[in-house]
Amino acid sequence: MIRIIFPLLLSAAALLSGSAAAQTPVEIADDAPDTYTVVRGDTLWDISGRFLKQPWRWPEVWRLNREQIRNPHLIYPGQVIFLDRSGPWLSIGRRLGTQDQKLYPQVYSEPATQPIPSIPLEVIQPFLIAPLVVDDQDIAHSATIVATQSDRVFAGHGDTVFAKDVAADQNNWEVYRKAEPLIDPFSKEVLAYQAVHLGSARVTEHGQPATLTLVRALEEIGEGDRMLPSALPTVFSYVPHAPEADLDARIIAIHRGVETTGAHHVVILGAGKREGLENGHVVALWRNRGNVKYEGETIALPQQRYGLAFVFRVFERVSYALVMNTDGPVTVGDSIRKP
Repeated sequence: MIRIIFPLLLSAAALLSGSAAAQTPVEIADDAPDTYTVVRGDTLWDISGRFLKQPWRWPEVWRLNREQIRNPHLIYPGQVIFLDRSGPWLSIGRRLGTQDQKLYPQVYSEPATQPIPSIPLEVIQPFLIAPLVVDDQDIAHSATIVATQSDRVFAGHGDTVFAKDVAADQNNWEVYRKAEPLIDPFSKEVLAYQAVHLGSARVTEHGQPATLTLVRALEEIGEGDRMLPSALPTVFSYVPHAPEADLDARIIAIHRGVETTGAHHVVILGAGKREGLENGHVVALWRNRGNVKYEGETIALPQQRYGLAFVFRVFERVSYALVMNTDGPVTVGDSIRKP
């Protein structure tokens, strides 16, 4: 494909909110190179960490406009990242050869390939398409399986099922079963319901009810199971950036129902679109140290910052995030804040 490298566009620092600009200066990593050639298997987080002590602050020194920062889709294997230590600033280009060669916008061709993802896709891929969380509104607009073929109790791959409330303009559906509620550990409020993804179905005949074939079955599927339209797969390539608004929420669950986890594992946050979270946001993890009693007085111990997590899928009131680094166990009930 043909790619055009333009001159430097607009300093990201000028686009930052006042709160972001007020942070301490961005620090260059002790062993940061002047240039780095992107290779297959890199992630944006890895590349950021080569140059900066705080990888999530890359957008502050990346000379692109705000929309490109949030969703670049333009960093590919073979491209070169340049570090200008006077800023510091980072920019994309190709090696031009000798120092006396003139620098000017160039057009070059390269084979089409996948852009570099922000974080390891093999870890989060199962979470990107399947319905993970449903709320009352989703449930109200779901289709429902009302029967299986030949009056069988459960159906599997290749079987036929019948469902009501199937939209006439939707042919591909994800089958789910509402499972446990996601509850804020302190307020005890139900924020949403985690869905169990059962498989996928395709409409073979629209009607009331519609006829569908199960094209994938991860578990047995039966009457009463729900369906939501399938989402189109998208490339996840968001540069890490801090939330613009202050955040005070908690880890409400850990994938697979455990109480503690570590780096490169998925956690569920008790904050979502309503609180301003979006894909690519990086949040700080704070350990709750609990309370102590001293001479009859209950004293809350100060929290301790211990890691970072990268938000990769956001719902109305909850979000999924990948723990990027931590100096100890990640625990349900720990706080999340703006880093």
